[in-house]
Amino acid sequence: MAMKKNTICLWYERDAEEAAHFYARTFPGSTVGAVHRAPADFPGGRAGQVLTVEFTVCGIPCMGLNGGPAFKQSEAFSFQIATEDQTETDRYWNAIVGNSGTESACGWCKDKWGVSWQITPRVLTDAMAQGGDVAKRAFAAMMEMGKIDVAKITAAING
Repeated sequence: MAMKKNTICLWYERDAEEAAHFYARTFPGSTVGAVHRAPADFPGGRAGQVLTVEFTVCGIPCMGLNGGPAFKQSEAFSFQIATEDQTETDRYWNAIVGNSGTESACGWCKDKWGVSWQITPRVLTDAMAQGGDVAKRAFAAMMEMGKIDVAKITAAING
C-alpha cells in the first residue's frame, strides 16, 4: 500500500499491528498493509521491533506508530462508524467493548488501545440533520444512552 497524501497517524504504546489486524477483522473495507520494523535501536525500543503499520479503517488510510508510553489516545480523535440498523450497531459496539474496550455515552466507546469510536446509526444522524423538534427529541433520547438503541431513537423521532 503506497502512502497516501494524507494519512491518519495513530500513536500506540506498542500494539499497532495487533490493533490494525483487529480493525481489519471488525470493519468492512479495512485492511492491513505494510509492517515496518525499526532499522536500529531507538529510545524505548530495539532494532527489528514493529515501528509502524499501514492499514485502512473503512477505506480511510491510517498508520499505526508504536511510539511508547509518552502520549495517550483521547476523545479529541475518534472514528465515527455509520450503521444501518441495530444489528450492525450491536456488532461493532460488541466487537470493540468485548475485546477489552470500554463503554461510554451517546454511542461512544474506546477500544483496548484507547482509540475512541462513535458507533452511530444513520437514523440518529438523519434526525439531527433534519433539525427542529425531530432533532431535539432524537438528541434527548441519545443523551440517555451508552450504545445507541435504534428503536428508542425511532420512537423519539416519531414523538
